[in-house]
Amino acid sequence: MMTNEGQVKRLYGQKVILREKQLEDASNDYAWATDRELTRLDAAETYQIPFSVYLVAYHEGISDLDKKQFAIETLSGEHIGNCVCYNFDKVSKEAEMGILIGDREYWGKGYGTDAVKTLMQHIFEDMGMKRIFLHTLEWNIRAQECFERCGFTPCGRIVRKGQEFIEMEAVASLKEG
Repeated sequence: MMTNEGQVKRLYGQKVILREKQLEDASNDYAWATDRELTRLDAAETYQIPFSVYLVAYHEGISDLDKKQFAIETLSGEHIGNCVCYNFDKVSKEAEMGILIGDREYWGKGYGTDAVKTLMQHIFEDMGMKRIFLHTLEWNIRAQECFERCGFTPCGRIVRKGQEFIEMEAVASLKEG
């Protein structure tokens, strides 16, 4: 599932390849960060800064060692979204994750589900985590259904900046052997 071609880590799913973020991803990421509908789905603020200003912070952001950030690509190499794992707790062996399919042409076709499953496998098997959690907006039923297909279950609610989120979790299955 995981290979290192050169220095860029790649994780292979059935429909997607997750690869470490690169500076070349900035133009797509900027387009998605300035799209009101996409930022609403992510409960994020819509960027209203020039690309040149965004690019300076972008370089630092993708170099953040406290996060594992991946571009989601189709098997043919088209960058269609991003996913991330962060908030690592090495004592309790848990991490948080998030995902965005920014290219609407790939919505509802299983790319997000495959990306989530691929990242989950990496977090559990390669990183040794026992629990993954995430937060999704209460009204974002499509995202919740995707996460449930991947093995997440609701485990709580939180309110952040006036918005209500459902916390969902997935735990590593015990393997005998």
